[in-house]
Amino acid sequence: MNEAVRRNVWQRFVREGVLDAARLQKRIEESWYMCQKKGVNPYDGKGSDILTTDQLHQRLEKNDRLTSIAGPIMDKVIMSIQQANTMILLVDKEGYILAACGPDPTLKRASEINFVEGSKWTEDVVGTNAVGTALRTGEAITVVGTEHYSVASQHFSCSAAPIHAPDRTLLGVLDMTSALADSRHEHMLAAVCTAAFAIEQQWASLEKMDEQSLIMAASFYRQHTAPMAAVSMLGSVVWMNEAMKERCQMTVPFLLRELPENAWKQGVMRNVFEESGSLQIGQLIQFSNVKKTPASSGWINTFHYNGVIGTAESFQHVLWQAERVAKTDAAVHIYGETGTGKEILARAIHRNSSRKNGPFVAVNCGAIPASLMESELFGYEGGAFTGASRSGYQGKIRDADGGTLFLDEIGDIPEQMQISLLRVLQEQEVMPVGASKPIPVNLRIITATHRNLIELVNERKMREDLFYRIYVFPIELPPLRQRLCDMERFIADYKKRTNWNGSVPESLIRVFKQHSFPGNFRELFNILDRIRILYGDHVPADVAASDCMISLERECEKQWTSRQEMEREELMQALKDAKGHAPTAAKQMGMPRSTFYRKLKQYEMN
Repeated sequence: MNEAVRRNVWQRFVREGVLDAARLQKRIEESWYMCQKKGVNPYDGKGSDILTTDQLHQRLEKNDRLTSIAGPIMDKVIMSIQQANTMILLVDKEGYILAACGPDPTLKRASEINFVEGSKWTEDVVGTNAVGTALRTGEAITVVGTEHYSVASQHFSCSAAPIHAPDRTLLGVLDMTSALADSRHEHMLAAVCTAAFAIEQQWASLEKMDEQSLIMAASFYRQHTAPMAAVSMLGSVVWMNEAMKERCQMTVPFLLRELPENAWKQGVMRNVFEESGSLQIGQLIQFSNVKKTPASSGWINTFHYNGVIGTAESFQHVLWQAERVAKTDAAVHIYGETGTGKEILARAIHRNSSRKNGPFVAVNCGAIPASLMESELFGYEGGAFTGASRSGYQGKIRDADGGTLFLDEIGDIPEQMQISLLRVLQEQEVMPVGASKPIPVNLRIITATHRNLIELVNERKMREDLFYRIYVFPIELPPLRQRLCDMERFIADYKKRTNWNGSVPESLIRVFKQHSFPGNFRELFNILDRIRILYGDHVPADVAASDCMISLERECEKQWTSRQEMEREELMQALKDAKGHAPTAAKQMGMPRSTFYRKLKQYEMN
């Protein structure tokens, strides 16, 4: 069908609503009816939904892998076809154009209808077009001239092919557009399908590598006592530890959502990133085969906790884990942000254990000088060194004999002490400084830190064998910002412990519930201390938040390494040569645009 006939078919449809379906391919017919139903203007069709520069940068970062793979392939396609009027575009799964390359005249002509990077090109926005129709149908398609529903696109011919992940999840669309509406380029559809397939193959290869890296990271937890699984970013379970296999009869891989919601409680234990650290490839998830009781108090019925339990599900799950591990002698590692109450939870585990009548000894490893740590922990014989007490000192480890030793900030312990501590845990005996033979001890160890122990192991700042001894049952404490629903309970608990009869105004509580509390409970209690000191029992109803809350702002001058300075200079020179045009500068440096934008942000050049 020639262009004149197509135009007559289009004109009759938009004017009278009558369609000669025999003269149109089925997908075009479907699309026209849909556009008419959605009220798309057939006499317009210019892009109207366009991202800001910052929004485009964010979307490029989100699709970094897709753009990195597609960029070189798009360049090769443009070079191979050698058509002065043809451009190629990469579009994300929501219809936003991520990248466009081709000859300047064609790009300029496309810009006249806002067919540019950052513009949304779906059917409901601009009418029938190859990009939007391929997104909707998941099929490759060519749309020529007046097959486009809106006049803005009718000067172009377009071919587009969807890009799928191995599980058929839609990643985006690759499109080739010619500025000649009256000619159907036979090669365009074949070329764009071939290029899309090449992108899919590279994506599949990288996804397989991600899966292997994720499984390798998860293998540390093979013998972990709690059920655990490694889950890809697409929600596929690719690995389970032995405890999980005992409880779950499904065969990997399977989708996480296939587990029955009423039977499994899950919590993210750790996010896993690729080697460069810039792209998340999955998560390690810890499971609990739980059945909630109808009791309004939640899951915890017998666990005695000297603090506010509240209603936040994240903390309910923490206590559910603590209740069960307290009945054992397994080593517990508590981690979370500073000020979340790690010692309070450690004491609760001790009080609910069979060792509750024994001592609970807390040691802050970060507060003891390295030179004194050995004698402080392991003790010493009388006269073992200059200045030593004649009667000797039995040390914190022996103080905890028969009970629980809580080592806070375990990440700060020196390597030599790590070796000695490992012996205590392995042999249940301690060798005091200056002693000739070890002394048996019977204790349970609980450790805590705000640091990432796995990172410390990777950086060789913590021994791997010690890590496996203390990281048997990890529990993550949620920050206060995840428990703001219980703010009134926290305030009531503070008033009870401090014998304060003051009342915090509702207006201030509303401010609290919108605050991020980077200092967690310590910050909250500091604020309440300040209110109590300033106003006593008579707090004004109109008290200003600025009078009570302390805004902590840190400003520091960026210090770059010499290598970073060189890279920053290269970026600046590239931008200068490109007269400030970032896409051109990125191309000159042979760098994907998403990576280029990310580095501009890193070096504060955007």
